[in-house]
Amino acid sequence: MDINGAISGRGQNNELIMRGDYTSATVVSTTTNYIMNKDGAFTHTYRTYIKLRENGPLNLKFWHSNAIDSTWDMGEIARGSQLGGEWLIEAAFVADGGKTPSGDVVEGSQIPVTFAGHDTKRVTPGEKFWSDEVCIHLPEGHYLSFTWTISTSSPEMTVPYNVEQMLVTAYDAPGNVAHQESAVSFTESDNLLVLPSYIGYKKDVAEHIVFLGDSITQGVRTTKDAYEYWVARIAEEMGTNVGVWNIGSGWGRAYDTASDGSWLFKAKQGNKVIITLGVNDIDIGKRSAEQLLTDLTTIVSKIKEQNPKAEIIMFTVPTFNFRDEQEDVWRKVNQTILTNPPEGVGQVFDVANVLSQAAPNDNLLKPEYMSSEYDPHPNGVAGKAICEAFMSWYLRESR
Repeated sequence: MDINGAISGRGQNNELIMRGDYTSATVVSTTTNYIMNKDGAFTHTYRTYIKLRENGPLNLKFWHSNAIDSTWDMGEIARGSQLGGEWLIEAAFVADGGKTPSGDVVEGSQIPVTFAGHDTKRVTPGEKFWSDEVCIHLPEGHYLSFTWTISTSSPEMTVPYNVEQMLVTAYDAPGNVAHQESAVSFTESDNLLVLPSYIGYKKDVAEHIVFLGDSITQGVRTTKDAYEYWVARIAEEMGTNVGVWNIGSGWGRAYDTASDGSWLFKAKQGNKVIITLGVNDIDIGKRSAEQLLTDLTTIVSKIKEQNPKAEIIMFTVPTFNFRDEQEDVWRKVNQTILTNPPEGVGQVFDVANVLSQAAPNDNLLKPEYMSSEYDPHPNGVAGKAICEAFMSWYLRESR
């Protein structure tokens, strides 16, 4: 099935997102880890500015999965694979966002995004659906602006979104103002990334790589709009002949993916999948080494079951200043990944070795890679180091 054959709301398991004519247009992760839970019905507009991998004349399509990908915190509100509710897309537009993401768009540049020929789209729980193709010319150095108005008719849980730190600039406003070119009534969003699950553009690429991971893969704690996290840097080094879809999700864990729901569905779309999971399983998930390794094995087997030819690269669990029992689990899991990785893993990259201090303090992140004195999320400097080490390893292993 090519990508055009998958335009439906039925969301069959064999739907192919990144194959055929389209590949991901951005390295920004738009995975979901939370859900809107309002006291009443609402109508609200969201405008987001995205740096695309290529500019110029573009044929874009948007795909969406109305489900939560990964668990937030302990899952009191949002759990991995939980379905979204019912909601309505009242209007959607793409536009030239200009050189500065300031809340407005270039005058006269807005183009409606339609769904099966309609300006509106009613979304049902768990639905997967495509937009129609939209053509836009985006000058070099300019952002793509995506704006849509979403409304609900009930106070229950409705729209999944990403609640982590903003890595791109976005704005939101009450009411249906998607058509509005100016920034009037819009305020800058905080921890509120409301975007389609996949922004694709028509592009023939050599391969489709999916980066599956948690906030470290997503790029959390790096500078907004800087695209300095390691996946963005690797994508830049690989060039646009290689498709890259970042599905890193803040607070995500391996057992979310192993449940074979919406998040793993996305991972299955790549013909090469790079897996970097385990930090949150060890930390908030309090998983044993055996449980985590079982989940990683399940993830790999499910991907290979969908596509036996899929290439799997597994990263060791990144360094995250673990101590005591958590350090023991971290060391055991990484030793196993390095010496006896799950069946189906073709290659292993030791990202922990890049991030760690010298032994015996190799459980600790190098100070210069810390995003703050107390936060071991890798910063942009670490992103550069990971990219350089990975690309050197990757090119050597690919010979």
